Amino acid sequence: MPTTPASTPPTVVLLHGAFADASGWIGVAERLQERGLRVVAPANPLRGIALDAEYVASVLAQVPGRVLAVGHSYGGAVLTNAATDATNVIGLVFVAAFAPAEGERLIDAVADSKDSVLNEALVQLQYPTGPDGQTAVEFAIDPDRFHDAFAADLPRQQTAVMAVTQRPVAERAFTDASGPPAWKRLPCWTVVATGDTAAGADVIRSMAERAGSAVTEIPGSHVIMMSQPQAVADVILTAIADLGD
Repeated sequence: MPTTPASTPPTVVLLHGAFADASGWIGVAERLQERGLRVVAPANPLRGIALDAEYVASVLAQVPGRVLAVGHSYGGAVLTNAATDATNVIGLVFVAAFAPAEGERLIDAVADSKDSVLNEALVQLQYPTGPDGQTAVEFAIDPDRFHDAFAADLPRQQTAVMAVTQRPVAERAFTDASGPPAWKRLPCWTVVATGDTAAGADVIRSMAERAGSAVTEIPGSHVIMMSQPQAVADVILTAIADLGD
């Protein structure tokens, strides 16, 4: 396989989080592509940190050249694990995203948040896991509470569509213990959405500081990459510039 020159800008991999899909990155992807950058926005399976990290690690390994990995929300926790041994990943950008430590569970990380109201808005569902009717728990956001809990700075007409097209996330996403974190060996940048009531702005800020991340605070909701795509794209471009391109 031919090597990519070091002067070539990295491919930006945009990983979505829970209750969402890659379409949430459209505004950011458009702006990055306008700058001539290659962008990949894969699907996150949302079945638990261990399973999702294995899948995303495979995606990263198949991207030619260097990669700047960008995660939103739960996607940050997946990248924290998926990029640990990824030799082509040169940096991480967390967008209103979790950056858990080794052994940490997201359910515990958000337990003391004063900003997050997401747990109160969740509804419990079941999904099949094997023969004989075996099932496991997954969660969705109550459509009636989706706007206020998840995307309060987007128009209600838009969030009404997002609510009915959301992708539920397995309980394991919150209860899996995180593995050795990629942020211990990679430079990091974090966008803290100051009005984030889903992950909790206080949780994201604390995790970013622990990871030694360069922090940018932007007024907006948990889906800051949708409501403020230029501001988020600017942080990604800053990361690329800081990395030498």
